Amino acid sequence: MSASILKSAKVTAQQGVARADGELVLTESELQFSPFNKKYGLGPYAFSRANITEVQRTRGKGGGIIPLSSEAIKITLINGQAYEFILANPQQWLETLQDH
Repeated sequence: MSASILKSAKVTAQQGVARADGELVLTESELQFSPFNKKYGLGPYAFSRANITEVQRTRGKGGGIIPLSSEAIKITLINGQAYEFILANPQQWLETLQDH
């Protein structure tokens, strides 16, 4: 039986200069990212919500350095790895992720 979806959105994952469009899905226990094109090497990712230590707003960047958009969030895990997602309504995602 699959977990109930709390929230989902079309997003862009960004790591440095690399970007991949895909879908971000939040369930009670996990945050999952599935890229539309798996050839780029960004995802799929699945993070246990218990392993997320910080969620904050950040900026989407062109070329990995030039701020282009304030519509992004950064997810930091217990092991220190961080993942950035450019998406609509980042404040709603922050509130939902921080409620857990």
